[in-house]
Amino acid sequence: MAKRQKKKKKKKKKLNFPNQSVLNNELLEVGNSSHTCNLQAWVFCLFVDCVDKVTAGIPKHFGSWFLSPGPRTHFYGRGGAWGSEESRPGRSGVMWLEILLASVLGFVIYWFVSKDKEETLLLGDGWWGPGSRPAAAEDESIRPFKVETSDEEINDLHQRIEKFRLTPPLEDSRFHYGFNSNYLKKIISYWRNTFDWRKQVEVLNKYPHFKTKIEGLDIHFIHVKPPQLPSGRTAKPLLMVHGWPGCFYEFYKIIPLLTDPKNHGLSDEHVFEVICPSIPGYGFSEASSKKGFNSVAAARIFYKLMLRLGFQEFYLQGGDWGSLICTNMAQLVPSHVKGLHLNIALVLRNVYILTFFLGRRLGRLFGYTERDLELLYPFKKTFYTLMRESGYMHIQSTKPDTVGCALNDSPVGLAAYILEKFSTWTNEEFRDLEDGGLERKFSLDELLTVIMLYWTTGTITSSQRFYKENLGQGVMANKHEAIKVHVPTGFAAFPSEVLHCPEKWVKNKYPKLISYSYMARGGHFAAFEEPELLAQDIRKFMGLLEQQ
Repeated sequence: MAKRQKKKKKKKKKLNFPNQSVLNNELLEVGNSSHTCNLQAWVFCLFVDCVDKVTAGIPKHFGSWFLSPGPRTHFYGRGGAWGSEESRPGRSGVMWLEILLASVLGFVIYWFVSKDKEETLLLGDGWWGPGSRPAAAEDESIRPFKVETSDEEINDLHQRIEKFRLTPPLEDSRFHYGFNSNYLKKIISYWRNTFDWRKQVEVLNKYPHFKTKIEGLDIHFIHVKPPQLPSGRTAKPLLMVHGWPGCFYEFYKIIPLLTDPKNHGLSDEHVFEVICPSIPGYGFSEASSKKGFNSVAAARIFYKLMLRLGFQEFYLQGGDWGSLICTNMAQLVPSHVKGLHLNIALVLRNVYILTFFLGRRLGRLFGYTERDLELLYPFKKTFYTLMRESGYMHIQSTKPDTVGCALNDSPVGLAAYILEKFSTWTNEEFRDLEDGGLERKFSLDELLTVIMLYWTTGTITSSQRFYKENLGQGVMANKHEAIKVHVPTGFAAFPSEVLHCPEKWVKNKYPKLISYSYMARGGHFAAFEEPELLAQDIRKFMGLLEQQ
């Protein structure tokens, strides 16, 4: 009789997860501000290590399932062999359990090291003027400024316009290939024969302009005080910052709604004193003579501007670059910022953005509302929109001076380059129109005033360099991208913005978000396009802020 072989009792292998004391030390190390930027890499390494530890305790464990050469073939690691899925019953369930456990652990660790830590940016100092910083103290005087023009300036513009050369558009191309040259002819004709720059200069001068020297640069700003205040009230100081290809003129229609609400059909519960600076290198603000002038440098300069105006505490509002500059101000000096209102948020370094790629059907699991899903999906459409509308960004983030040479020499080229953004960024469906829908939201006088502010100051190249200084080192290369903002925040989500930003995304970056609004209409240039809606949302935010 054959002897029955005794089966050796296998000792159950202990799963060795990372040592707790070591893990705690590593968490403290990663939680330190100087290492936070390496969080993703550390979590990934821990993810791989945990998967290895989990699978080490399973007989004939698989190792490289994701790299398997066939749809139903797997390699079972550490001495295993190639085999079919059928020969390993139950392996699929174990595999997904391993992935789930490791993923949950990774997210828990991510939450632990990135939870709402009130970290700030170092304020520092700078000198952006030509040459070395002088030994003498900087002149801190605030000087009145007036926009001016001349016959020579206007004649030169007309001569250049008259010599324009255009390429005929393709049939039925509308704005799908960029600015349609047939419609451009209409704009050129209006610009040359009807547009009155002298009259628009008077419009620009209806608000008080000033200049002051900060960090070696002449900083231009308008400062509008309320014509009257309710008894016992003080005006709220509000700094409003523009972006590209905008300028301080974007705020001209919203300013009276904020500084003089009662005479514009609004309650005088919230009355503002509005300061609108020009970003250095834009319009009448002097451009940096040195490399490296980014959003943090601009934020520091605007903080110094507010102090120079006598405001120790103030409110901020911004879109486009203005959103980032205002965010940086809140990161630099949070104790001075009483409230932050934005109409766009740059939140690339955000774990919730990963959920965007999981599709519409899983969106509700991550807290997306039905309106979020409508504005984010279908994914293919949103992704294509981002690719189509960001080509300019790649150029300006790499070689801004090259395209700047052409635009600074040709007023017609400059108009086409900038006004195309005022078409598609206002509403992407305007690409289907022969005129790009430009006159549906703006007048030609308004649009050409924006162009003239770039043309007469010769600042298109320096304005584009701001992209190089902020994005030229790569995405998520700046410290401020990893720092959360711990001041009360309000957000207005305009439906035609290039990329919708759900409340979950915003709150991850701005934990003290107290107001989030789905706006009824509007796109990228909110204050210019929908001043009433934006003013109402700013006032709503202020009301909620004061209730707290």
